[in-house]
Amino acid sequence: MKLHYDFSVKDVSDAYDGPVGLLWEVLMGDHIHVGGEAETKRLADKLGVNQSTYLLDVCSALGGPARYLAKNYRAKIVGLDITETMLKKAQERTEEENLSNLIEYRRGNALDIPERSNIFDVVWGQDAWCYITSKERLIEEVVRVCKPGGKIGFTDWILGSTPMSSQEEADFLFEFMIFPNMETIEGYKTLLEKNNCKIIEIEDLQEDFTKHLHIYLEKVRSIKEDIIKEFGEEIYQAAESGVKAWVQAADNKKVSRGLWVAEKL
Repeated sequence: MKLHYDFSVKDVSDAYDGPVGLLWEVLMGDHIHVGGEAETKRLADKLGVNQSTYLLDVCSALGGPARYLAKNYRAKIVGLDITETMLKKAQERTEEENLSNLIEYRRGNALDIPERSNIFDVVWGQDAWCYITSKERLIEEVVRVCKPGGKIGFTDWILGSTPMSSQEEADFLFEFMIFPNMETIEGYKTLLEKNNCKIIEIEDLQEDFTKHLHIYLEKVRSIKEDIIKEFGEEIYQAAESGVKAWVQAADNKKVSRGLWVAEKL
């Protein structure tokens, strides 16, 4: 079964420059990942983020996690993203909260991170690496810019323990989210270990992921009229059917979400 799709970084960037980014913010808040602020705090605590941490947020989107880490941990952060609209809004919100002294945003591709090797104490990502075309190249770059002894911590949407029922089901799920491919729990573990990292912790967040997808579907339906007013009937129907399909897939453990914490040796 084909599980790799010809979506480019431009396809993802164009989508998030338009209604897609706005809609996910409505559902998830400006952290734009499952669990919002609480999950940002949980990952930060696992990684030992503090005021001396120099952290790279790969695919930083609206900068919600970066601002949270700056405000609550006083960490110094570089946010890397490819989407101009996301970066512009992130910068504006960071300036409004007087956090520009701690956060810098850069436009760039995660497959060619615009930074020297061995510089960051922590390299971070939340629910966004599923959009990146080559997970192998991504992990190589993430490890390259992390200091020896530094930490790599991320969450991501992944394939679950149950195979897709049909090519049509896979096509709909991937095309709705504009995912070029998805990794597995073991797949990311293997890539990290291949790139000279020691695994500290791995979690399969299947139950929590499924719970949150149900919440997002209920929210989509509860704000139906607002979505139609803002984006139109067609966008609402696409959003409702897409989130519903992901709920069903999560219920059947065909898709999941994971957490990885590793140390660069």
